[in-house]
Amino acid sequence: MPVRIVQSKQNARLKELRRALRSPERGSGVIAIEGPNLVEEALRAGLRFRAVFFPENTGFFDSPSRSAQLENCEMLMVPGEILSSVLETETPQPAAALVEAPDWNWEHLFPQPNLFPAPGTPPLVLVLAGLQDPGNLGTILRSAEAFGANGIVALPGTVSPWNQKAMRASAGSVFRLPVIQAGTEECFARLHAAGIRTLTTAVKDATAADTVDFSQPTALLIGNEGNGVPDEIAALADAAITIPCPGPVESLNASVSAGILLYEAARQRRSAVVAKRDRP
Repeated sequence: MPVRIVQSKQNARLKELRRALRSPERGSGVIAIEGPNLVEEALRAGLRFRAVFFPENTGFFDSPSRSAQLENCEMLMVPGEILSSVLETETPQPAAALVEAPDWNWEHLFPQPNLFPAPGTPPLVLVLAGLQDPGNLGTILRSAEAFGANGIVALPGTVSPWNQKAMRASAGSVFRLPVIQAGTEECFARLHAAGIRTLTTAVKDATAADTVDFSQPTALLIGNEGNGVPDEIAALADAAITIPCPGPVESLNASVSAGILLYEAARQRRSAVVAKRDRP
């Protein structure tokens, strides 16, 4: 794992890093990550590293386990001031990497029954329709992984999961939870073919979420922060659900709504598993 010293901002790899940071949606299959925490999470997730950028006098990559993972990776030592000028956020210990994005596909979202998060657990999927705040996306990714969802479908207009703020907010879940980017028609065709019921979130004329059976194969539609799920997409759903709010609040933040619904789904599914196990 030889280390190459870089002294110029015009270095080709640094330019590639800069482009990937500025345009995470360009779809080249290579993504940029920055900061030691995300680099560590990507290592834990087993992602394939193309290049690692780090300043002088850092021991972050010195451990034997990291050295083994990065054996075939290009290692570039960059003066701290140059590396910091490329990165988008300030970190106590600047570090960055170019990694190959996970190659998720529809089979990861709808696996065979013995591959569900718990044996026999039907699929639970989130469909994001025009979600634009990267912090919300990252928080939803983290909640989805925490509560056992199979993955996420991002419809057109949804922010890239490889946005730096989204990745940081996900706390590494973005590297482990499948995210599929698809058009509306393909998404609903896939869901229906897999026998998955689609539930759109709504404020009015909807069923209270705590009365809905989430133990069945389910896809939850979460919409734009300001306008919710677009009418033309909501019309494709099998039913509409809402979160009853006794306080004088008309609607909830998108990531908060997703978290509450995911918790309710996980609670019901856990209860169903316990009931099945205790059945004589």
